[in-house]
Amino acid sequence: MTESRDRSQHLSRRNLLLGAGAVGAAGAAGAVGAAVGHAATAEGRPVRRVVPFHGGHQAGIATPVPGHLHFAAYDVTSTSRADLVGLLQDWTAAARDMTAGHPVGGPSPASPLAPPEDTGEAVGLDAANLTLTVGFGPTLFDERFGLGARRPAALADLPAFPGDMLEPTRCGGDLAVQACSDDPQVAVHAIRNLTRIAAGRAAVRWAQLGFGKASSTEADAPTPRNLFGFKDGTANVLGADPEALHNQVWAQAADGAPWMAGGSYLVARRIRMVVETWDRTSLDEQQQVIGRTKTVGAPLGSPHERSAVHPGSLPAASHVALAHPSRHEGARLLRRGFNFVDGSDGLGHLDAGLFFLAYQRDPRHQFVPIQQALAAHDAMNEYVRHTSSSLWAVPPGVRPRGWWGDTLLA
Repeated sequence: MTESRDRSQHLSRRNLLLGAGAVGAAGAAGAVGAAVGHAATAEGRPVRRVVPFHGGHQAGIATPVPGHLHFAAYDVTSTSRADLVGLLQDWTAAARDMTAGHPVGGPSPASPLAPPEDTGEAVGLDAANLTLTVGFGPTLFDERFGLGARRPAALADLPAFPGDMLEPTRCGGDLAVQACSDDPQVAVHAIRNLTRIAAGRAAVRWAQLGFGKASSTEADAPTPRNLFGFKDGTANVLGADPEALHNQVWAQAADGAPWMAGGSYLVARRIRMVVETWDRTSLDEQQQVIGRTKTVGAPLGSPHERSAVHPGSLPAASHVALAHPSRHEGARLLRRGFNFVDGSDGLGHLDAGLFFLAYQRDPRHQFVPIQQALAAHDAMNEYVRHTSSSLWAVPPGVRPRGWWGDTLLA
């Protein structure tokens, strides 16, 4: 056991140093969520799709949203602060490898009697724009690790919202990892490897797969559609809008938790859509519920998707009218939602919907008031069920010689 742990620590240190030398130039590029990079052959053909790992902010927030998600929440099973630090360091080393399109730990060990460092199912695949984003849940700040005094005020427990049908086995956790990629196998491979590395220190509490992104952070990308068939996230905060990111997404040292400067707060909600009922609803009622046309995505009464929204001209109980920033002191969210279909409920209905991911500077002044208004009045409530809810403090990005959470735990 000691020999194995020493070897793991050696690999972590080796990977940290290798990562420092290989991607130092990427640190500056990641300051506002680095753009996707493409390596090329001599003929100019792209051979790798890589999002730089290092930067002032974690990738996977303001960076472009790829097509697939594997999200996992973990309970830390050790009560040792050293184990928590070691886990985050080992995860960081593995993330450097995987986001660069390399197997974890480099080549497999020479001895066939030793288990390989990488699980192997992504061999031959490139990184496919893989991003890995880590968050800390409120429960991490209990007495186990001496972090109580460092819990940010913005990481206040979310209140109960009317109509919630939360399943405890789908809520909470000490740590979260959001893996996004254009290749679902690459995203699953990432979570599988991090779970293997965590053995003895943390275990999966719950997980969610997602596909078909339901929001975009790119101004020139088509607005994706959710499983209700409507365009979702037309007015999303964009990754190329530094003013909106500063005001609405990135935590600041002056907010009261200096270690979170450059980080953000993530609300994750699993929203089941009652698609069978929705599919029997008239087009006119669907549009009245949303507040936009289904084909173009324009606000009702307007010709274009990006026409200005005037909440007073929309149905009062429509989703768009109730969530509009003008109703919430200008509050906006950066959304990275994904569709999901998790089989059926055993009663002939699809277990399908939206895995809602929203980043923001302070949930108390952004997500909470918006969701309170929606929970109380949204006409969409007839067609959705909120089954999972969690809140995470997402620390700032990783420096070339740093590791996830070093601003909190170093």
